[in-house]
Amino acid sequence: MSQPVDTAVSAVRTYIAQHRVAFLDDLTEWLRIPSVSAQPDHAPDVRRSADWLAAKLEETGFPTVEVWPTPGAPAVYAEWPAADPGAPTVLVYGHHDVQPAAREDGWDSEPFAPVVRDGRLYARGAADDKGQVFFHTLGVRAHLAATGRTTPAVHLKLLIEGEEESGSPHFRALVEQHADRLTADAVIVSDTGMWSEDTPTVCTGMRGLAECEIRLYGPDQDIHSGSFGGAVPNPATAVARLVAALHDEHARVAIPGFYDGVVELTGRERELFAELPFDEERWLRTAKSHATRGEAGYSTLERVWARPTAEVNGIGGGYQGPGSKTIIPSSAMVKLSFRLVAGQDPEHVRKAVGDWVPAQLPEGIRHEITFSPATRPCLTPLDHPALRSVVRAMGRAFGTPVRFTREGGSGPAADLQDVLGAPVLFLGISVPSDGWHAPNEKVDLDLLLKGVETSAYLWGDLAEHWRHAP
Repeated sequence: MSQPVDTAVSAVRTYIAQHRVAFLDDLTEWLRIPSVSAQPDHAPDVRRSADWLAAKLEETGFPTVEVWPTPGAPAVYAEWPAADPGAPTVLVYGHHDVQPAAREDGWDSEPFAPVVRDGRLYARGAADDKGQVFFHTLGVRAHLAATGRTTPAVHLKLLIEGEEESGSPHFRALVEQHADRLTADAVIVSDTGMWSEDTPTVCTGMRGLAECEIRLYGPDQDIHSGSFGGAVPNPATAVARLVAALHDEHARVAIPGFYDGVVELTGRERELFAELPFDEERWLRTAKSHATRGEAGYSTLERVWARPTAEVNGIGGGYQGPGSKTIIPSSAMVKLSFRLVAGQDPEHVRKAVGDWVPAQLPEGIRHEITFSPATRPCLTPLDHPALRSVVRAMGRAFGTPVRFTREGGSGPAADLQDVLGAPVLFLGISVPSDGWHAPNEKVDLDLLLKGVETSAYLWGDLAEHWRHAP
């Protein structure tokens, strides 16, 4: 017996096929703009990128489009209300700035001269993040065409920032400034990826981040190790002992209170992680490492995605030159970073670290701790109705079961959750081989159009299954 034809899917795919060439031509034009936020010489290009996107969003049909200035690079805001005032409000986040790139870095072609080879579009920003931002423009048009609507089924908003590749230094302030305009029932982040080309996945969480630099001081100057060694405290020894005390024998962080509030993995989440086709040997080769190591009782994926960590990012003190210099150094330092998971409060972690450090130090060693701005973790429960909509939309587009991942890194999406109080969901189609931040960054065109298709189905699914936000 033949399978029933999904007329909505047929209509969406027909519309996408008819507009594929124009969509890719527009994206190629945008990718030609070298919107490198980290390089001051490209500030005019970042502004030009924002203006280009704003004009294209107006052309798409968004009745409200604005370029929002910041002390750094501009962001783009767009809004398209639904006809139904009771429809949920969804905010799409992405960024239009890109990483630096030059031909001499190892590119096979000019990074800002897009080229298609073997069904893949090569250019800086093709995957991270212009391609994944831009698929929403064709997606919403396909949604309208397939449903006969003149407005989206949800109140649709976009916030596309211009400083993500520079650490989003002004993003939280921007969100706080415009919180009344950005209010939403859910946030869709399209600055992420999937497990692989044939394993579509949805990310359900992202770790937070707290960082600090600890400086230890002993003698007021470097002193002779023969005259004074063994009789005064050595800050280099103290920093080594501090680092050695950071973890216990099970690789758990040994700072009292560090795990307070941690949301533990459920049995179902662990089962879902285990379903992924994870090749640990291949992962180790990618990591350029020779063995796995981490908190006892957890798999590699669980450690990377769902457990908090403490890592030494740098350590130093004393003489570093050739040969020997027999001194007791006057100071030493260590840089630490803490990846945080759902339930952890960065301020609580900062206090725990601040209380722990002096307790590890001998008399005569003074210390200073400097913390960088923290990023909160975010996590969406598997049974959240908006997440279910994302999974159904992606499954409809790919025609295969959708699995679940988390993200071990950190990003500005948590600021949206924190300020707006809305759940954050991730919709991305990039795959690990796309080479984010690397030479020859690319996006697979078939996957990119699957992103378009997923976007086209998502708004109607949200309106149908989540009409009244909790």
